[in-house]
Amino acid sequence: MKKIAVAYLVTGTLLLISIWCGVAIGSVHIPFEVLWNQAVDETAANIFWKIRLPRVLLAGLVGASLAIAGAAFQGLLKNPLADPYTLGVSSGASVGAVMTIFFSLSIPIVGLYALPIFSMIGAIITMVVVMSFARMVDRSLKMETLILTGVIFSSFLGSLISLMIALSGEELRQVVGWLLGSVSMRGWPYVQMIIPFVLIGSLMLWTQRRELNVLLYGEERAKHLGVNVKRSKYLILAGGSMLTGAAVAVSGTIGFVGLVVPHMTRMIWGTDHRHLLPLSFLNGATLLIICDLVARTIILPRELPIGVITAFIGAPVFSYIFYKQRRSKGVRA
Repeated sequence: MKKIAVAYLVTGTLLLISIWCGVAIGSVHIPFEVLWNQAVDETAANIFWKIRLPRVLLAGLVGASLAIAGAAFQGLLKNPLADPYTLGVSSGASVGAVMTIFFSLSIPIVGLYALPIFSMIGAIITMVVVMSFARMVDRSLKMETLILTGVIFSSFLGSLISLMIALSGEELRQVVGWLLGSVSMRGWPYVQMIIPFVLIGSLMLWTQRRELNVLLYGEERAKHLGVNVKRSKYLILAGGSMLTGAAVAVSGTIGFVGLVVPHMTRMIWGTDHRHLLPLSFLNGATLLIICDLVARTIILPRELPIGVITAFIGAPVFSYIFYKQRRSKGVRA
């Protein structure tokens, strides 16, 4: 219990520090007094409340969504290489979002929420198709089969996105800028857009925290222990796809967060999903806030896409995990 308390204390403290660094550091320094007295520096106060704070909160929500979704997918599939990016779910969400922009799709009544809704539909459809195809190829759903299936479908979906880019006119700048992954100049409307989906998706996964623990021992044993495996799978896949779709809709494609954060959290704080899910949520928020801070300050006055920073971190970690798994299998053989 003491270790878990320390885990939440350390994780929460790091998140608060990253939030303050995110809002304070930049081309304009934000003094701490602005929090309670805007008269200290009105220009800095406007930047804080209208630009920096919504950007940092959006980065945090996107990172948290991808991280908790990755933790749930890894637990469900018993595979540390599973995440929304490697499974093709992010690509499916991207297709849904790009189609919404390209065809100017809208849904009556929902207005601004049409983009995340279509993005989530794309994510869910992709997840179902990838899982179904992988099971057809290999009923045991081995790691290699699942990852290769995700790569295949990601490539196909990427070609669809490229086709829409090639055919786009005025939408080209918007689509390309969105695909690179960024939380720049999104503002409070995008924060309001993602919050409902983050709350609902995270709650769906949180309700399955004990089921995820039991599923680590295999589906047959889970059934004997009273888990409705089919229902749990649907809830986890739906919740993870909802979070991925919403994150992709507001920020574009940002890879490896759902892979790196749950894996590192599991290594440091353990595999119990009762704590792994919320700790991954907090750590994902911290990581993406820091990555966004680096992206917008490393080559001032220009900005890098945030997806570039996460790829620099994620690709070596992905390689290390894959190498470690293959080596351990070779030793056991």
